[in-house]
Amino acid sequence: MAKKHTYNFGLLGNCSFLALVGLDTNVEWMCLPRFDSSFTFGRLVAGDKGGEFSIKPTTSEFQSSQQYQYNTNILETEVRTAQGSYRVTDFAPRFFQFERYYRPLMLIRKIEPMHGFPEVAINCRPVGGYGEQELSSETGSNHIRYNGLPETLRLSTDIPLNYLKRGDGFVLTQTHYLILTYGVPLEGPIAQTAENFLARTCQYWQKWVKSTSIGTLYQNQVIRSALTLKICQYEDTGAIIAAPTSSLPESPGSTRNWDYRYCWMRDTFYTLNAFNNIGHFEEMEKYFAFITNIPMKDAQRVQPLYGVGGESQLTELELPLPGYQNNQPVRVGNDAYTHIQNDVYGQILLAILPLYLDSRFRDNPAASSDTLLRNVLEKMESTINEADAGIWEFRNKADHHAYTNLFQWAGGQAAAKMARWLKKEDLETQAQKITRQAQAWIEKCYLPERNAYGQGTHFKHMDASTLQMIIMQYLPHHSQKAKDHLKALEEDLKAGKGLFYRYRVADDFGQPETTFLICGFWYAEALACVGRVEDAMAAFEELLSFSNHLGLLSEDVNEKDGSMWGNFPQAYSHVGLVNAATRINNKLEKPMYG
Repeated sequence: MAKKHTYNFGLLGNCSFLALVGLDTNVEWMCLPRFDSSFTFGRLVAGDKGGEFSIKPTTSEFQSSQQYQYNTNILETEVRTAQGSYRVTDFAPRFFQFERYYRPLMLIRKIEPMHGFPEVAINCRPVGGYGEQELSSETGSNHIRYNGLPETLRLSTDIPLNYLKRGDGFVLTQTHYLILTYGVPLEGPIAQTAENFLARTCQYWQKWVKSTSIGTLYQNQVIRSALTLKICQYEDTGAIIAAPTSSLPESPGSTRNWDYRYCWMRDTFYTLNAFNNIGHFEEMEKYFAFITNIPMKDAQRVQPLYGVGGESQLTELELPLPGYQNNQPVRVGNDAYTHIQNDVYGQILLAILPLYLDSRFRDNPAASSDTLLRNVLEKMESTINEADAGIWEFRNKADHHAYTNLFQWAGGQAAAKMARWLKKEDLETQAQKITRQAQAWIEKCYLPERNAYGQGTHFKHMDASTLQMIIMQYLPHHSQKAKDHLKALEEDLKAGKGLFYRYRVADDFGQPETTFLICGFWYAEALACVGRVEDAMAAFEELLSFSNHLGLLSEDVNEKDGSMWGNFPQAYSHVGLVNAATRINNKLEKPMYG
């Protein structure tokens, strides 16, 4: 039987950069200086053109395993050979000092012998320009400089440089350190600095986890998801990306290979709801800041996605690279920024609602102004009767999607609440009108023969995004309409206890071959909403089984063999996990003690 396809990588980061490290210790993916920059190491999609940064044994016969240090984003990879074993501890420094967070573009790798006399070979070969640029190198007294990038890349180490330059094997008899920096180099003692940063980073993450609000059930999974979501936020602007990677296929040969290193407006409400559910408000405030700074005021409409710096033009290009497991194309940029997705306005209104109604955010300047609210409402009113590409970003068909209208309905209700708080009667009247219009569009999607709502007014098939009609109480949780709608979705889209397809009809690229994990978590949450809590737990626990060895989730899962596909790790999937776990815990309300 063929081995199930799994992403055997660990994620690390510090809210300035992210990296994926394989079980063989190689840095498979790392982009500098931003999440959406060219990779410095990118074997994941580029093969040999992606460079390498590995600490491998000199023998091809070895075993390895990975784990995170308890409640941190510090990754440990242990390698075992016949000669001995060693551990590589990888982390990106992050801790509080001088009244701000220290989060440099710095990857620290600690190598320590565990048993015997393992022999290792270290290979550091960074690249630029998505693999098109080989970097020249210069040797210092205890470092190697790599030239050719916009800023200098420097590897400082206490390992003999001759071993590094030649890639020769050497016997590991003591602990060594590798510190890779972009821009500002390390100026300080190598071992002492590395150990100091390691201890402070560990303390930071464990303290952050202790401030997390979670229920009794599924604590470990929620903690890992929370830690993953945290480092997917680009702290400089507050943007949260959909995934750290680009062009990992949704299924083999599908050509559904997209660049997800951008901030989608469609994710706004779910992501902020997840951070709210776990009690992390600093991340919410940073995201509020990003939303208020995107080019909304003068633009005719809000785009579906933006760059992590708020960039509006994200031109999609195909690169001459082999692709992940030879799946082409490899894309950078994403033409979805040109699409019409009219749910974005409701997403934004729901996202900013706490600014006005939650007393914890009243010191935010936006909470005393109607400028943002007025601007979004005007755009929503001018687009409410438009067909759009929908949440799934169909490239060659448009419709009046139930999901889009749902967020216009919910956004209108949120706007009315904000308008009342601001004492702006004109805005409240405008919001109520939008709510009524959106509801009228939703009802045009109703299918009497199914007692359910279809994808849109023209395309009548079942769509998992309409699970949100239950979750968001358009269909009251204990109503017969909610139960009937859920039954129709189960009949058409359910695969196993928890896996769910987005839809089961052909789109621009044919019929989808894999299930979409976020839809599974929506399903689990909807089950809990209608009171089917045991079914919700069974669905949720099945979905957990599709994580990798570290508890990280992909975008898609093949129902036939449980294999992982799509970009990784997928923030959407982890957001779904957090929100579904919260819903289940709230339904059960079992105390931890007593």
